[in-house]
Amino acid sequence: MSRTSVTTGDPVTGSSAYPLGSSVGPDGHVIVGGCDLVAVAREFGTPAYVYAPADIRSRARAYLGALRARGIDSEVLFASKAAPLTAIYRVCREEGLSVDVASGGELHMALAAGFEPARIYMHGNNKSAAELRMAFAAGIGCIVVDSLDEIESADWLADREQDVLIRLTPGVAAPTHAFVRTGEIDSKFGFAIDGGQADEAVAAVGRSRNLRLAGFHAHLGSQIYELDTYVRAIEVLAAFCAPHEPRVMNVGGGLGIAYTSGDRPPSIAEYVDLKVDALTRCFDPLPRILLEPGRSLVGNAGVTLYTIGTVKEIPGVRTYVAVDGGMSDNLRPMLYGSEYEALIASRADRPASVTTTVAGKHCESGDILVRDVGLAEPRPGDILVTPATGAYGYAMASNYNGIPRPPVVFCDRGRATAVVRRETYADLTARDVDDG
Repeated sequence: MSRTSVTTGDPVTGSSAYPLGSSVGPDGHVIVGGCDLVAVAREFGTPAYVYAPADIRSRARAYLGALRARGIDSEVLFASKAAPLTAIYRVCREEGLSVDVASGGELHMALAAGFEPARIYMHGNNKSAAELRMAFAAGIGCIVVDSLDEIESADWLADREQDVLIRLTPGVAAPTHAFVRTGEIDSKFGFAIDGGQADEAVAAVGRSRNLRLAGFHAHLGSQIYELDTYVRAIEVLAAFCAPHEPRVMNVGGGLGIAYTSGDRPPSIAEYVDLKVDALTRCFDPLPRILLEPGRSLVGNAGVTLYTIGTVKEIPGVRTYVAVDGGMSDNLRPMLYGSEYEALIASRADRPASVTTTVAGKHCESGDILVRDVGLAEPRPGDILVTPATGAYGYAMASNYNGIPRPPVVFCDRGRATAVVRRETYADLTARDVDDG
């Protein structure tokens, strides 16, 4: 069966935001993971998160392959906050990745997916005593300490020797949204190198009974395209860290992805080579290197399906296309002003005929998913697909307006399988406590 690619540079969509290997069939239907998305919507309902796990596997192998080609001691970590789904943890484990977790819940899912505790790294700027105890009981490989209070608590709670990384803020402002910058001095995360905070943290770990300083961690933020930012950060980090002879350096992630046809993120190979070159130049000997690719592992692997309920034209103003989801399943446009694309899943081969604004169904004027997007003859009952929702859609989902959260469907080699069921109305009251 002849198909037209909808990956990078495709004349139909002009977008690199769709999962690798996606296509448009001769009937105009979008195909992801070998599955017709219109049929997927019919079987599982909408809204629905749809992933192509082969895309995640391909990107994981690209990261690992690029590091192997450089011959360095390294690990690639799945930053699980981007897509905390047991099935995705499992895919990443199967591909040989390690994992970072930022809560007890994420640690629980990583363990449930079969990650070896030694390959788990625990982050977070305010880990509770219960979470630290859980991490120690599991025997995880490393804790990333984030404050002097936490160093004291972790040392007191630990029942064994525990490797730690000290999180540093190098004072480098990443060119990304202010809400996802994490490397500036004015940050809730980590210890500033300037001003002596980082020195205090090193001294505190050195005085501890059970904590061992394995190395350091820094993260500049998310959705970064300008790779020179990483070079500046590594140079600042090395000036402070190298004298301490770290065994491990976690230099974070943050590589941006394509959300729209105009986005041109750097390649995985470019990202890895630039970081390795900078680290090799700045550290001798070179410690074990940890990378956290973040959303670039999962963001383009996922799409979201909706059903159009109404098409409302305000003459001379705007045409609203209202769908059966919105800010409860994708908060990013409202939180960050993030831009997305959209297609009618059954007419992806047709040119756009109407400029529309895709609105959600929630009782908020700001519940807008996509502004000023061209759609091909949108009408009630059509299935609408938004790409690049594999990161932070499910993770940030809520029950706002009492909307049950969508299912998660894996599409792989022509087979669609639910890996998370759709919530029901009964789920909304399942945790209620009877006060009678």
